[in-house]
Amino acid sequence: MKTTLHKGKHLDLIREDNWEYVRRTTCNGIVVIVPMTADGKVIFVEQFRRPVEAHVIEWPAGLVNDRILADPETMEAAARRELLEETGYEAEHFSFLVRGPVSSGLSSEIITLYQALDVVKKGPGGGDATESIRVHEVPLKEADLWLYEMEKKGFLVDPKVYVGLYFLK
Repeated sequence: MKTTLHKGKHLDLIREDNWEYVRRTTCNGIVVIVPMTADGKVIFVEQFRRPVEAHVIEWPAGLVNDRILADPETMEAAARRELLEETGYEAEHFSFLVRGPVSSGLSSEIITLYQALDVVKKGPGGGDATESIRVHEVPLKEADLWLYEMEKKGFLVDPKVYVGLYFLK
């Protein structure tokens, strides 16, 4: 039997059988974008993440259909919107990579990764009014060392970054 233990503004805490997990209630998907410029630079974002109390290096990402729209957003449309919003880049070539759970023991969230190639800077980026995003352009061949150096400085690196690099390489 499924029981809602707590209803938050964006999340519900659910108990079902012997499991307790969270379910996001304000969207119907999550997209993660793995962008690279034509000259081989990958585009990372950096944000402070309250749950881990640290700045985290990530791919641009966001929620699908988290806004009231006349027509529901497709996953790819949301990915394109989030890429521009967070980084200021637009992609010439966009393709589906993989879909799966983020943390299957804690959350019901499923993410969809897209690859965005030949991205071009078209706007300021930085996220919306609720975000403070810093954009990093790093040559693909230097990405592993750059990430290692960022970790030495106290940044956390989202493991999805390494998944995206696998696809780019």
